[in-house]
Amino acid sequence: MSILDPPIEPMLAKLAEALPTVGSFLFEPKWDGFRAIVFRGASDVYIQSRDLKPLDRYFPELHEALLEKLPPGCVLDGEIVIKTPRGRGGHGAHAGHAGLDFEALQMRLHPAASRAAKLAKETPASFVAFDLLASSGRDLMGEPQRERRARLEKLLVKVGPPVFLTPVTRDRDVAAKWLAEFEGAGLDGVIAKPEDGYYLPGKRAMIKVKHARTADCVVAGFRWYKTDKEVVGSLLLGLYDDERHLQHVGVTSSFTLAMRKQLADELAPLRKNALQDHPWRAWADTGGGNEAKRVPGMQSRWSAGKDLSWEPLHVERVCEVKYDHLQGNRFRHAATFLRWRPDKQPSDCRYDQLEITPPYELDNVFSSGSSGS
Repeated sequence: MSILDPPIEPMLAKLAEALPTVGSFLFEPKWDGFRAIVFRGASDVYIQSRDLKPLDRYFPELHEALLEKLPPGCVLDGEIVIKTPRGRGGHGAHAGHAGLDFEALQMRLHPAASRAAKLAKETPASFVAFDLLASSGRDLMGEPQRERRARLEKLLVKVGPPVFLTPVTRDRDVAAKWLAEFEGAGLDGVIAKPEDGYYLPGKRAMIKVKHARTADCVVAGFRWYKTDKEVVGSLLLGLYDDERHLQHVGVTSSFTLAMRKQLADELAPLRKNALQDHPWRAWADTGGGNEAKRVPGMQSRWSAGKDLSWEPLHVERVCEVKYDHLQGNRFRHAATFLRWRPDKQPSDCRYDQLEITPPYELDNVFSSGSSGS
């Protein structure tokens, strides 16, 4: 099997609380997009997703650009991203400030070819390359990271938009500055790659450091565990907006089996007649919901086939969770449960407690750092 034949499992990263201080690393920004491995064959291009599926049909503009700009016989690892004036949007956004827009990227996964073509013109995507797995048909995965980076820089030295080369630095202080500043452009943290490391498909051989912060949230409901309807699977979290509406902002599900059982007993008294005066009752009664309000259970093409049924709770409990960032008005990923907050009232759980990220111009990210920094 040739290195130019998909699929290849992408190399993964393990989460760390801080940037490593011992060892030699190449530090790169962590892009908030769709992971993609690009195979440039003799006459065509194949774009593979993280879960080994083709992405070409959803990004026809990228398919053509990569075919034109990349030499035959190469395989690149990188991220598909979209830049818009609104960036991530939602709370903490800066009107008119360009940044990465994950919601716009999600909208590109439309099954209709006509819609894909229309969106390709309205919200064109870019590809940010950060690793080189093959060049001139030669497998480079057994080469050290520093060698692959040097070859990647030579390969892309004359390549322009929509194909970009991610910045890199060997300076930990510079990487720490990136971690603090680049979130304002919609980036997701910093990746640390061992300089002498090989490309290990499917292995967590890199280190990722993401932004982490905490919030006090209302626990307004829960879902049963997927394989056991007698233990709690996840807690449904809410925050009050400026109009005093309780918005569904995400879930937390980081529990041991023992704690899931304990939660089922602990929350049982809060289930009795909970729907009667529940702020999300309108959704439960109609099976739908006002799109301007965030409530649990709304179906979308991203959740098709999943059981989104939920159990309401009296709005009395508050918990503290750790989250990385918002996507619109919701937590981008599942939050991590930290502790109960019996000292907090549900009315204290408002959006205005969340940290506002200072803006940062996305174009400046690409001028920050280089191969020799």
